[in-house]
Amino acid sequence: MAPAVATAATRGLLFRLAWRNLWRNPRRTLIACASIFFAVFLSVLISSTQVGQNQLLIDTMVGFSTGHVQVHGAGYWEKRSLDQSMPADSTLLSDIAALPGVDHVVPRLETVALIAHGNVTKVVPVFGVEPLREDGMTGFGKRLERGTALAAWTDGALVGAGLARMLGANVGDTLVLYGQGYQGVTAAGLIRVAGILAYPIPDMNNNAFFLTLTEAQRTFAAEGRVTSIAVMLADQETSDAAAAAIRAAVGNGREVMTWRALMPELVQAINANNGGTVIMLLILYIVIGFGIFSTVVMMTTERRKEFRMVIALGMRRGRLALVTVIEAVLIALTGAMAGIIGSIPVILWLHAHPVVLGGEYEKVMLAYGMEPILPFSADPLVFWSQALIVGTLGILSALYPVVIVSRMTTSTK
Repeated sequence: MAPAVATAATRGLLFRLAWRNLWRNPRRTLIACASIFFAVFLSVLISSTQVGQNQLLIDTMVGFSTGHVQVHGAGYWEKRSLDQSMPADSTLLSDIAALPGVDHVVPRLETVALIAHGNVTKVVPVFGVEPLREDGMTGFGKRLERGTALAAWTDGALVGAGLARMLGANVGDTLVLYGQGYQGVTAAGLIRVAGILAYPIPDMNNNAFFLTLTEAQRTFAAEGRVTSIAVMLADQETSDAAAAAIRAAVGNGREVMTWRALMPELVQAINANNGGTVIMLLILYIVIGFGIFSTVVMMTTERRKEFRMVIALGMRRGRLALVTVIEAVLIALTGAMAGIIGSIPVILWLHAHPVVLGGEYEKVMLAYGMEPILPFSADPLVFWSQALIVGTLGILSALYPVVIVSRMTTSTK
């Protein structure tokens, strides 16, 4: 027991010695801690922006269109034809909704048709949707600018404001729809404009054309059939596991695809964004590393005479090296924790109030189908990962005084 007690006492003594050494020169210690603080703060801001932009990309594309997982009839995704649609009933939808992690299950009938009003015609995508299910996923009910309330919408079309403007149509006007239905049947009908939707994204505003699922199935002779079932998950990271569970639930003869397979261009955009951020962070880490290292070199150089003296008085080199390591760890941990604590309120505020972009940036964002904002993520991993990396750089810098102490002689020259 005695050796263990002695060891614990020695460790406590070394820790107290390291702590006192730090505050013998408080200005030097505060400068070192401040450098790590600002390094963590900046790296958290950059990382939060990157994660926030990726999440905005995914939420915009996935939430407005595909869902995290989609179920199709066999061959539909390749041919995109109503002939590859699939039967879907409430039992199938309930089975999928009952799976763990599933938030929304949204059946759709998607096709293309010619829409005309007066002398103006336009080919647009037509979406047959269940109003409340679709609103739960895409929130398109909040885009309803005027017309029939979503809960009361049973017939007619909800039309994008840009499309209505092109057609010269308004609520209550009648549009002509002409297209091809299931198994080559001609689809034609007179569709009343039930409401106008206003989207911030021009492409969606100029092409939005929604019918209720029941009316779309009747118009395109596809009663009881859908082209896709979009599934929204509580956590996008579980999409692969959820896809496997959905595949088992729906059985053979149906395709089940994750958003990564549905939108490879989105995956490429995210990878490009990640690559640019990694380069920026690497440059920042290099600057941070040299800044911390230069501080440690300065601290070591100033104390060379002191180190020789304590070695001459009989202190073991290993214990002296351990003291310098403890000092570096305390500085790194103090600076890193201060950086986390300082960045949390800033990131939380920016997360709740994203920066609104204007000018050319706004045009670029809208062109890519995204809202013109600069989002910030409040994911806890953003804080801890950057603190860990920067803190590790500080600890690695402690190797320098260890090497110096191990090679030092007691000569005062």
